[in-house]
Amino acid sequence: MPFLFMVLALLAYRTAVAQHKLNKNQYDVLTGKWLHFSDAPNSLYQHLSAQSYEYLTERSGKIATLTTLADWKEWQRFVRETLLDIMGPFPEKTPLNAKIVKVIEKDGYKVEHIVYESRPKFYVTSSLFIPDGLKRGAKAPVVIYCSGHSATGYRSETYQHVILNLVKKGFIVFAFDPVGQGERLEYNDPKTGKSIALLTEEHSYSGAQAFITGASQASYMIWDGIRAVDYLLTRKEIDSERIGMTGRSGGGTQSAYIAAIDPRIYAVAPENYLTTFTRLLQTKGPQDAEQNLFNVVQRGIDQPDFLLARAPKPALMITTSRDIFSIQGSKESTKEVSRIYKAYDKPENFSMVTDDTVHASTRKNREAMYAFFQKHLNNPGSAKDEEVILLSDEEIQVTKTGQLSTSLESETVFSLNRTIGEQLEAKLQSSRNNLGAHPPKVLDAAKKLSGYREPAEEQEPVLTGRFQKADYVVEQYFIKGEGAYVIPYLLMKPAHPNRKALLYLHPSGKSAEAFPGEEIEWFVRKGFTVLAPDMLGTGEIGQGSAQSPRTYLLNWFASTLIARSIVGVQAGDVARLLAVLKEDNDIDEVYGLAHKEMTSVLLHAAAFNKEITRIALIEPLSSYRSIVMNRFYQPRFIHSFVPGALKAYDLPDLAASLAPRKLMVVGMIDGAGNSNFSGVETDQLVIRTAYTEGKAEDNLVIIPQQSAETLPDFYEAWIK
Repeated sequence: MPFLFMVLALLAYRTAVAQHKLNKNQYDVLTGKWLHFSDAPNSLYQHLSAQSYEYLTERSGKIATLTTLADWKEWQRFVRETLLDIMGPFPEKTPLNAKIVKVIEKDGYKVEHIVYESRPKFYVTSSLFIPDGLKRGAKAPVVIYCSGHSATGYRSETYQHVILNLVKKGFIVFAFDPVGQGERLEYNDPKTGKSIALLTEEHSYSGAQAFITGASQASYMIWDGIRAVDYLLTRKEIDSERIGMTGRSGGGTQSAYIAAIDPRIYAVAPENYLTTFTRLLQTKGPQDAEQNLFNVVQRGIDQPDFLLARAPKPALMITTSRDIFSIQGSKESTKEVSRIYKAYDKPENFSMVTDDTVHASTRKNREAMYAFFQKHLNNPGSAKDEEVILLSDEEIQVTKTGQLSTSLESETVFSLNRTIGEQLEAKLQSSRNNLGAHPPKVLDAAKKLSGYREPAEEQEPVLTGRFQKADYVVEQYFIKGEGAYVIPYLLMKPAHPNRKALLYLHPSGKSAEAFPGEEIEWFVRKGFTVLAPDMLGTGEIGQGSAQSPRTYLLNWFASTLIARSIVGVQAGDVARLLAVLKEDNDIDEVYGLAHKEMTSVLLHAAAFNKEITRIALIEPLSSYRSIVMNRFYQPRFIHSFVPGALKAYDLPDLAASLAPRKLMVVGMIDGAGNSNFSGVETDQLVIRTAYTEGKAEDNLVIIPQQSAETLPDFYEAWIK
């Protein structure tokens, strides 16, 4: 009997789960009903990519008109100035304080392990490989090696093989660890000696924080490379006129960026990276944080420009035919770059080599690279790829413990960016003291930085279905959004309306609380007409719980390329939905209520649209400042981030701008998800001060974290 009881219970449970899923799907507006919108889950990415394509097409049109050398030189000036503006600002050069911490003697060469400071206390682990036989007093060519996404940095078997081959051919090689790799792990677990983050998340996790302050992961990594050149120029063995740079994958990114803006690098050979932004967006999409420069596409830059900027200096594109970086894009870049070298009458200084394989290093490509540097750095010899004996783990280790985090008290991208955040917060606090000028500046800046766009025209909703309930009706609609996508929504109408409407935003989509006994029904039974949408990236126009962290970041990175933010796009769509409600003659007033990640969307939308007369924020993110100040923040907030926001405003400033409208804040949390955090009073004071100064204290209610069961009590007071 007990066993039979268990079986019956299990069957009942499975039946209940299936029924729940069926119930949840019954409010779908598009799925399984509209073949035209079968790709709706990709709407966010497609919309952001489409805007990039417009900018990139415009740029291609300009490139097509360049014919004379004078034309190309003017384009180079534009690219260099734009890249410096986007990649910077870079800090002043400070003492490198370089120290040779260990020397390893090997057959045919020696290795000097060096630690230098690219910024004060921001240590870089590196190794200088010096071949035997250099003539006394003579200067030799050097190749700087940039590591791709290897956990061990330049110590990996693939990278050591290249480095030691170059050394055998008479080149000095300088390899340094990118931040977050090798001996510079920023999320290192001392117990295991490994990162607690996925490899690329070592970059993207801190990189997302850096964007909020107007900085970037790329700027930190580029500066490390520039300072690497500075160090080499202090060495008597180095010929300053014969400096080369190469690297594969992420190292290809670094070498392309650094060589584009540092004229001291004479010859560059980026491997497995350069394509075009169009082909990148069409294939794998924007990848790790350092590979995304804020507003780079919107400013008119494409990947070929990293090589165009430095022509006619020698450049070799090393590619593979089945790379994750589109070979078609590489071919298109080559065709474009070849034109400027021809204009300079230096076609021999640029070429592309391709081997038929995946994202990998091959003998053919390595030998092409050796030959390239031998020719252009004037160091002739055999380009044959040779077998080498790799250094042991002990021999290649730079620091005593194998990690800077346990050997030296090093700064990190997080700590450096936090300092920037503190400085920006101080400026914001100063601006907040001027209650007359600050709020208008906040709204102007928030619109610009978030990429918010006012709806251009009203759209006619499309009715797709209706459900009759006991005392209300549920109607299903969609309306055109900002781009070539639609916004599905539910419109729930009570039998006895009170002429008020509620815009209801939930990160899980329109049906999250739409069923009998759930939150939306509570409002409907109070007489509210409730509009609950799937905001772009959620519900039927999102990728749901199956969405990986990489895909989540991919969408946000795509927005940064065009100087937009996902929250800004979503706020514009809220304005579209607001227009739908305003068109209803039976609606006199519109309220807004949002949960969790959607609170930032409602905050922006309500700040820009005074027609939303009352606002309720349930478990809102307290501030962007709290993201920057927390080493470990919750990635679920990333779609709420606005690049550069802290230069002009923060979320409390938007909340303060709502005064004297009625505002209820319940369960404010910081970037780490804590409800009881050190900065809560700071964030709340900004809001309280505005309401006090506006003599609207009674219209502001801030409530600590509460259970879902107690929320109706607070809603009751809010709607009175």
